[in-house]
Amino acid sequence: MSTFKSDFLRTLHERGFIHQISDEQGLDDLFAKETVTAYIGFDPTAPSLHAGGLIQIMMLHWLQKTGHRAVSLMGGGTGMVGDPSFKDDARQLMTVDTIEANIASIKRVFSNYLTYGEGPIDALMINNADWLRDLNYLEFLRDVGRHFSVNRMLSFDSVKTRLDREQSLSFLEFNYMILQAYDFVELSKRYGVRLQMGGSDQWGNIINGIDLGHRMGTPQLYALTSPLLTTASGAKMGKSLNGAVWLNADMLGPYEFWQYWRNTEDADVERFLKLYTTLPMDEIARLAQEAQGAAINEVKKILATEITALLHGRAAADAAAETARKTFEEGGIAADLPSVDVPAAELAAGIGVLAAFAEKSGLVASNGEARRQIKGGGLKVNDTAVTDEKAVLTERDLTPEGVIKLSLGKKKHVLLKPV
Repeated sequence: MSTFKSDFLRTLHERGFIHQISDEQGLDDLFAKETVTAYIGFDPTAPSLHAGGLIQIMMLHWLQKTGHRAVSLMGGGTGMVGDPSFKDDARQLMTVDTIEANIASIKRVFSNYLTYGEGPIDALMINNADWLRDLNYLEFLRDVGRHFSVNRMLSFDSVKTRLDREQSLSFLEFNYMILQAYDFVELSKRYGVRLQMGGSDQWGNIINGIDLGHRMGTPQLYALTSPLLTTASGAKMGKSLNGAVWLNADMLGPYEFWQYWRNTEDADVERFLKLYTTLPMDEIARLAQEAQGAAINEVKKILATEITALLHGRAAADAAAETARKTFEEGGIAADLPSVDVPAAELAAGIGVLAAFAEKSGLVASNGEARRQIKGGGLKVNDTAVTDEKAVLTERDLTPEGVIKLSLGKKKHVLLKPV
């Protein structure tokens, strides 16, 4: 269905968020006639979500923006089991303390995209530990477990792929889809939730919840999934050469976050403007037109600045863009570049250039890689190419700003700061 009546589904459709809907007509009618409460679950497997989860947060953002109520569900209960969907191995089990600490840390990001409060369309932050941790197992088996067919559960792609590869699927993990289905029913009863959203890998789990709701007497429930995103070259969203692109500033600074989006592949620019910014569609169309020509790098800077502004605030985004301008266009040293502290005594004694790039800054993975980069002219100290792999950095290499600037290619820089 390409012509939706409701603002929410029309917005999601034109921006490229929709992969599957369980009942397009029914859901569109629901959104057109009443305020709908919908949720997405987030498992606290780390102290921060990464850029791969931004698409889900943006779906909740547009839900609220179009006059509906968003629920961000923290998996304080399900996190004790771990979602096995499309995973090769069982997740490492976490303690309750770790789960709680991760949730407290993850929560900080959401208020940049959603307004929480007591109003009719204010967002809710809920933890499924509220009803899962105190469940009576025998009652749960009798009241909920009896509604699940093992034959059907085995037919879901998320389970099948694991079994087809003859990889073990523990009973603990097998229970995850039952718990997620039960969450949907509980949220429907407690908060009037009618829709669960998620990535396309969650389709089977969400449909389970709809079926369980039907059997346990909830109103009609709905499913909506987004496409599982990869970059144009097939790389997984939210992963960079240096690891995960974290959303929490204490795990990845605004400048590095900005830089990740600035390095977007040409073919992804328009798609990412639609998914990850709140720019109006006509402006995105204009920028996409510009991106066909020589101005593509300027459009990428706008993309990076808009996405960073949503997460870290406009001031931090503008500062990141300015840092990049100074670093790349003026060849200068900007204080906002990533930095690594080194003991002043160590610098006085001298730090080998290979160690500086590999161990200290992490710009390259090994001394061997550093040597290869030097041969190709890829490493610079204070904007001057390194030609001698036996060179030693000392206090004499400090710039007037009191740092040593290490560069890998044109886009990766780290400052060594003596302390």
